[in-house]
Amino acid sequence: MGEIMKVKKTAGLVGTVHIPGDKSISHRSIMLGGLADTPITITNFLHAADCWSTIGCMRALGVSVEQDDKGVLTVKGNGLYGLREPQDVLDAGNSGTTLRLLTGLLGVQPFFSVMTGDASLRKRPMGRVVTPLAKMGVRILGREQSRYAPLAINAAEQIQGIEYAMPVASAQVKSAILLAALFAKTATEITEPVPSRDHTERMFETFGIPVQRAGSAIRLEPVKRLAAPEQINVPGDISSAAFWLVAASIVPNSRLVLVNVGINPTRTGILDILIQMGADITVTNERWSGQEPVADIVVRSASLRGVTIEVEMIPRLIDEIPVLAVAALFAEGQTVVKGAEELRVKETDRLKAIALELGKMGANITETADGLSILGPQKLNHAACYSHHDHRMAMAVAVAGIAAQGVEIQESDCVKISYPDFFNVLAGLRQD
Repeated sequence: MGEIMKVKKTAGLVGTVHIPGDKSISHRSIMLGGLADTPITITNFLHAADCWSTIGCMRALGVSVEQDDKGVLTVKGNGLYGLREPQDVLDAGNSGTTLRLLTGLLGVQPFFSVMTGDASLRKRPMGRVVTPLAKMGVRILGREQSRYAPLAINAAEQIQGIEYAMPVASAQVKSAILLAALFAKTATEITEPVPSRDHTERMFETFGIPVQRAGSAIRLEPVKRLAAPEQINVPGDISSAAFWLVAASIVPNSRLVLVNVGINPTRTGILDILIQMGADITVTNERWSGQEPVADIVVRSASLRGVTIEVEMIPRLIDEIPVLAVAALFAEGQTVVKGAEELRVKETDRLKAIALELGKMGANITETADGLSILGPQKLNHAACYSHHDHRMAMAVAVAGIAAQGVEIQESDCVKISYPDFFNVLAGLRQD
């Protein structure tokens, strides 16, 4: 049985939060570093379970990843064609990013490999990755017509580039295709229905890989080597900052300064929606970390109002919906979330889990096929809630608890997946 965390109501949140490294960028820095032929130093890497799953897999593929006493990583790859056949099954743990992106990378290698993950990850759909890779010539076998892990990936012949119109916007699927496209015989072009996170494209450019973008299309020519930078400084993860943005907005007498937050425009939907809701947010000290924009953010308590989140916005804030649902409970009026059915195939069915767990606190949330409807403000009570082994659910419920009458969170240790120090940081900000 996992840990139980008791979170009390607080009179305010005050202080400075150094946001941990972006999970998406941390994954990609290790993968591309492993394909380079010169060493790379990575600072502000997210030392969380998901990212260490990627490190474990890359090490099993022959990549050297060393950590110093300050948490700085040095990655020594063996070049674009230097990965080695693993001696055992590769374990992605709970990390969908690790499983999906490495499927694209492993599918073009001249050796056999098998990838799996924990019970939760083995329920998450892989067909959306397997389908385009198969069109490129990659051979993958898995459970239920290769829709689920474990996946057996066979040595591919020379693969071909493809023109692929993605049926659903997904940064993970797009990234898996782009990683495979590095090794293709011809160019690959991907068209997205709406823009998704572009961390892979930006990371490619950091490694000297030219990416052509025109509207919703991305074109990539195969390359012969990666021109690796000497260092990558990972920006803070805006998905982690989101919990503090909402918490400081809905807890009276709060003022937080969030330091080193990535403000990539494909990820800032949380800022746009909270500002639309009336949040008191100031973005300051804007700067660059490689190809990624970074800033500090000041957030103060404010009166919020309900909004409608349309389907076009979802790719820019898909991971922030659980904590935005908490914000909606403290906002005046109706909040509607549309086009978020992707949340049903995350670590858990997040739409169902949001309605169920916040409902235990007295919330009245209407769950729809593709979203949520919440009429606020609502009064929440103390309750015992379950994380569903989902890090974002655990933290969202904690934010609801400190703004209401407290909460007891079962299986709270799942926060180690993306924000291991979350509860310690929360304890240091409380004004009791």
